[in-house]
Amino acid sequence: MKCPICNREVGEQGYCKLHAEVYEVVIKKYDRWKKATEISWKEYLREIAKNPLTGEWAREVAQYLTEVEDRKNVKNS
Repeated sequence: MKCPICNREVGEQGYCKLHAEVYEVVIKKYDRWKKATEISWKEYLREIAKNPLTGEWAREVAQYLTEVEDRKNVKNS
């Protein structure tokens, strides 16, 4: 199976090793952001994606997760 972000081989989490590591960081940091700013998950992902200081891997994960959220919202509409 291939990583949905970069098409590398996936590990246990459904992402390649590099994107899986970044995904874990994105998830963990959301708790901190939410407590500090009461930001929604989707807003948080958008902030990561548009921040010029965000690394390429984190930006790719945030953009992918935003697309997943958008598809969920379309299905639920």
